[in-house]
Amino acid sequence: MENLDKVKIEKIIKTRKQAHAFYSKKSDVYRSFVEMEQKTYKDGNLGKLQKELIAIGISVVINCESCMEWHIKQALDDGATEEMIIEAIEVGIEMAGGPATASARFAMNVLEYYSTSGVV
Repeated sequence: MENLDKVKIEKIIKTRKQAHAFYSKKSDVYRSFVEMEQKTYKDGNLGKLQKELIAIGISVVINCESCMEWHIKQALDDGATEEMIIEAIEVGIEMAGGPATASARFAMNVLEYYSTSGVV
């Protein structure tokens, strides 16, 4: 791991802890969000670990570094293996790539439309 990533990860952890302590005391909305998060990730038809793996894939798709750090740590704490987390990351890669292929197909159709219609 590059030293810069280590520093970035440690800063994310520190910032989250500081913000959590501050906002938990000051904001009803923030406390409500934390309560929603706790309810979301409790075991149900899907276990907490499965939910954390889903969140890892989503975090990759939305490129939320803080989310990636949090959910990877939570998944590890819940017993995820490195291989499981890599597969969750790979699902995120595929999901981010999949919509791009749909957009690319449409863009090619637009290009073909203008190339063959003589509208330009």
